[in-house]
Amino acid sequence: MKKIFTIALLSIGFLAFNSQQKPVSIYLVGDSTMADYSGDYDPGEDYMKTRYPVMGWGQVFQQFMVSDSLSKIRGLIKADSAIVKDVARGGRSTRTFFQEGRWRSVFEDLEKGDIVMIQFGHNDASEDHPMRYVNIEGYKEFLRLYVSQTREKDAHPIILSPVARNYPWENGQLQNVHGEYDQAAKDVAEEMNVMLIDLNQRSMHYFSEKGREYVTSNYFMNLPAGKYEAYPEGQDDNTHFQPEGAKAVAQMVFDGMKELKTE
Repeated sequence: MKKIFTIALLSIGFLAFNSQQKPVSIYLVGDSTMADYSGDYDPGEDYMKTRYPVMGWGQVFQQFMVSDSLSKIRGLIKADSAIVKDVARGGRSTRTFFQEGRWRSVFEDLEKGDIVMIQFGHNDASEDHPMRYVNIEGYKEFLRLYVSQTREKDAHPIILSPVARNYPWENGQLQNVHGEYDQAAKDVAEEMNVMLIDLNQRSMHYFSEKGREYVTSNYFMNLPAGKYEAYPEGQDDNTHFQPEGAKAVAQMVFDGMKELKTE
């Protein structure tokens, strides 16, 4: 009997240990600047031929979740591993991401201890695209919904202000292009006591340090003709990232995670 009891205790301990080692899922909820264009983004299409070098920062975020890096955000992720699930999608605002059922899929899969990183604003502010546009109050309300429903599952929401575009520049400094949407994200984070990464400010500062010429050529999708199969005529795009830009922004996000105050 004593032997059986000992085995039972060992089994319980083993299960408890394993439950602590279950990977944390990190859901990336947002727009094209966050999206992963490889894999099944466009099923049946060859990413290298049809989209490369465009790359959202979420596409390279998994590399920051190795064990050495996780030790730097132990207050946020207590498991020994984390899986990035990038469900961001180009052209989506807080409203259309919800209306298309994309948020529902995240909500249904959320488990206790998971993390949801929420970054919108680029498309919400597009008044000339009424199918995407969401006014400031609507933007705030959808952010509140994502936060509230994340917490219903005992998961952890993190709001990100929208990453900078490569304009406007004044006196060598990149300026805020997001108008009130930048502050609105911060307002909701403060109102609901949500962890916040001010990605807009971080990226404006970092891009300004690197310089307009450098980030225009190396970070954003400003491409010469004939260099990439997907863009034979070149490209002038100061919103979306090349690989170097995506990696730089992913680093900013990870640095922001290291500074978050967790309970």
